[in-house]
Amino acid sequence: MNRWLRLAAAMAAMTMTGNLQYAWTLFVHPIIAGTGWKLSEVQWGFTFFIACMTWVMPLSGWLIDRMGPRVFMTVAGVLCAAGWGSLGHARSLPEFYLLYSIAGVGNGFVYCCSIAVALKWFPDKRGLASGLIAGSYGSGAALFIPIFSHLIQVTDYRATFLSTGIAMGMLVIIAGQMLRNPPGGALAAPQTVRKSRGSGEDYNSWRMLRSPRFYMLYGMMLMIGIGGLMATAQVAPVARNYKVGAMAMAIALSLNPIGNGLGRVFWGWASDHIGRERTMFVAFSLQSVFLVSVVTVGRWGDVWFVATMALVFLTWGELYVLFPAVLADIFGSRHAASNYSILYSTKGLSSILAGGLAAALFEKTGSWNYAFYGSAALAMCSAIGALGLRRASLPVKAGIQGIAAEGQAPQGYSG
Repeated sequence: MNRWLRLAAAMAAMTMTGNLQYAWTLFVHPIIAGTGWKLSEVQWGFTFFIACMTWVMPLSGWLIDRMGPRVFMTVAGVLCAAGWGSLGHARSLPEFYLLYSIAGVGNGFVYCCSIAVALKWFPDKRGLASGLIAGSYGSGAALFIPIFSHLIQVTDYRATFLSTGIAMGMLVIIAGQMLRNPPGGALAAPQTVRKSRGSGEDYNSWRMLRSPRFYMLYGMMLMIGIGGLMATAQVAPVARNYKVGAMAMAIALSLNPIGNGLGRVFWGWASDHIGRERTMFVAFSLQSVFLVSVVTVGRWGDVWFVATMALVFLTWGELYVLFPAVLADIFGSRHAASNYSILYSTKGLSSILAGGLAAALFEKTGSWNYAFYGSAALAMCSAIGALGLRRASLPVKAGIQGIAAEGQAPQGYSG
């Protein structure tokens, strides 16, 4: 089967599971009205979802290599359908958190498998391939948000959870049957790509964890992830606080995932041409500016709110394109699933600040300024970090015996 068809199948699966994250904000106020729970209590569910989605990644990377993409995606589809479809019938907050966490595990499985397949089949176009995969996750919700909104209005949020959960789970399972790894585990990267950033080797997770570059990437991804996740979870509550009209809110909910997806594809393409680190600096700097604009310019009226929120998403989602691409550039693609699963765990940490804590901070202060200004500062720190990313050293090359024990640096490696 042509590798582009496999990429299309992975994109279809990602489009389905993207709704579990980006359509969430539509359900927040209906859940509050139907249960009497507080905003912060409901938004802790989002935090648990993201945390389980990301922290299960190391396990998923290991399982993919042993089960294969087809069986693995079948399990993922079942988990997504069971967790999301049952959310509307949760009778307590712990049960609600557990069910959304199950959906998060399934979501993480789909994400890890799809991005790994893309990186393994497209070593020559990592930025573009990972951009298309991540863009499907970020922008696919734009197609389905009107459907979700309509179903909530004509039925209720409970029935909507059930019907959409079953449908999305089935589609994930079908798409997963078209996926498999390349012969030998991964296609070889062109020499021009491997020599430009990495050492020409494939590093496993243990060797990757010995590299300063990995920890720089981890800190950067953690800091840049908070602002966009907060906007994803809180866009409806923020709009209500700013008295944004229903029409403007509907437009924002449609434009945000479109901007998210287009941004992922554009910045991924740009990174193939001007370099990952330069692209990170430009995109993350703009993200910082646009987060500040939401709580300043965004207050001027409905149009300004829609525009500033769209710009936030246009300059945020690319982190899920640039980081897996630069990670594969440096450490190779053979162990892309397990390596990226460790880096992707930053999303779970970011969600703690972006979900429950951001909502609790708003309930205590009555203002979203603190959360948005803080996120903007962290985004700028991540942008600055990109400038020094190339200077960090790689781990010691495997297979060289005796040299390290004698205290000598192997040729071609810095200490």
